[in-house]
This record gives sequence, structure tokens and C-alpha cells, in this order.
Amino acid sequence: MRTGLILEGGGMRGVYTGGILEYFLENNIRFPYVTAVSAGACNASSFISRQKGRNKAVTIGYADHPEYISFKRLFKNGELFNFDLIFDQIPNRENLFDYRTFNSSEEKFYIGTTDCKTGETIYYEKSEIGEDLNKILRASCSLPMLSPFIEYDGRFLLDGGISDPIPVNKSLNDGNEKHVIILTQCEDYMKKPVKRGIWWYRRKYRDYPGLIEIIENRSKVYNDSLIKVRQLEQEGKAFVFRPENLQGVSRIERKKERLQALYDHGYEQAKQQHEALKSFLQSEPVRRQATGN
Repeated sequence: MRTGLILEGGGMRGVYTGGILEYFLENNIRFPYVTAVSAGACNASSFISRQKGRNKAVTIGYADHPEYISFKRLFKNGELFNFDLIFDQIPNRENLFDYRTFNSSEEKFYIGTTDCKTGETIYYEKSEIGEDLNKILRASCSLPMLSPFIEYDGRFLLDGGISDPIPVNKSLNDGNEKHVIILTQCEDYMKKPVKRGIWWYRRKYRDYPGLIEIIENRSKVYNDSLIKVRQLEQEGKAFVFRPENLQGVSRIERKKERLQALYDHGYEQAKQQHEALKSFLQSEPVRRQATGN
């Protein structure tokens, strides 16, 4: 029976996901299939490489680094997050990423990106990208207006969370019968339509109609995904983690005490729900019976 682990993005709110995954690592809770976008994909990579403590170290540990998030860099290079630091210096020289364990792991891992020409979601599986892992992660985290395009395989890519913010349909289409979903917004959250500044997106990305269309419809795409998550949850086919309190953490949060509180919140939720999750993973999925006339 196939179970998919699905991870939402959310920038620095992803520390909540990091706390949950840390508990999973400590208790050897694994999944044969993982799909994620943006910050969720970054958290997933250290989860699949089995590196305990790494997600905390490379997010909370670097949050107050002067070059981690920099408006000066945004104005100079068009990039708010220092992705050279995040996707090169840290994994390759400072807090080493275990590429060997990652590449030899049995999990299927799909990283979502957005094709800016067409607006469609392009997923890359870890076995297909080889040494380009960090480039694909970088693409999956590259927000419009805050990051430049990432060119890869003849495409211009940005954040996968734009076109598929909660990749539940990816997991369904790949044949998973049950789903463990980690969201980074609270229960009552619904995304509001983009109104202010949409003219600037249309101007900046006028040569990328697919990207403009998906940005204009982003709230509907996100809210439709939430509806699907709730439907699967009601049917007993999804086990969903949601933060009860974001601890004041924003997408670009730099205050370590807030980030630590949200990370701890995720860890404690996973601990408290361990037995319920275990029962869910061991149970048979609920199947609807066909009805006749």
C-alpha cells in the first residue's frame, strides 16, 4: 500500500515542517514517496539524507546571518535570499549535505518547480537530476519578484509553490492511496486574491504569459488544493499536520526565538500524534463503494 508524504512550502514557516521531520527521523518514520515544493523540498532533502538536526541548523542557525536574507542583495542582484549561500556554501562547505545517503535512498522524491512560459508545474525526481539537486531546489524556492529565473533543461523555472502549492494531486496521480500532508498555515487559512501590485507582475513578466496567469489565479489554485486536502482527510485517506499557532513567524522571519518556537511546535505535534499517525499508516484506506441505479 503506497503512502505519500506531501510538504507545502512557506519560506521560513517551513521550520514547522522541519520540527515534524526531525521527530520522524528520530523515530524512524519513513515514506516510500515524497513530493514537495519550495521550503518543503529543502526540508525533505535533509530528511531523505537522514541527517538529524540539519534542517534546524541550516534555517534557524543561519536566520540572523547578515547575508541570509538581505534587502540590499535584493536591490543589487534581484534576490532576497542569498541562494549562493543556501545552495552552495552551506551544503558543500559549511554544513555538509550527505549526497551519498540521499542518492542511495529508496524513497522516490519529486521536487516541484514552475515553468514560467507555460505556467505548468514541472516535477523532477531525485534519480533524474544527479548532481543538479541544489539547482532544482534553488528553482523550487525562487519566488517571483524576489528571485531571478533558474534556467534548466531549456526551461525558465521559478518556485513550485506558485503553480502547485500543496502537491496533493501529484501524489494522487502517482498512485498513492494514503497521504501524510504537512501544511504551514493554520486551520482557518484561505488565500486571498492578488489585487495590489498585479500590474507590476504583468509588466515585469510580460513575456511569460503562463506565469502571469498562474499568479493571477494563485488564490484559487491554493484554495482548491486545501479543499482537496480536507476531502481526503474526511475520507480517511489523509493525515494532516497543521500549525495551531505560527508563533508570529512570517515568510522572511529572522528572529531565532520565533523560529525555534515554531520548530518546537512542529516537533511536539508529531510527538503527540505519533500513535494516531501509526494507526493511520497501518490501516486500510477507505474506499467508496460504487452505487447503482
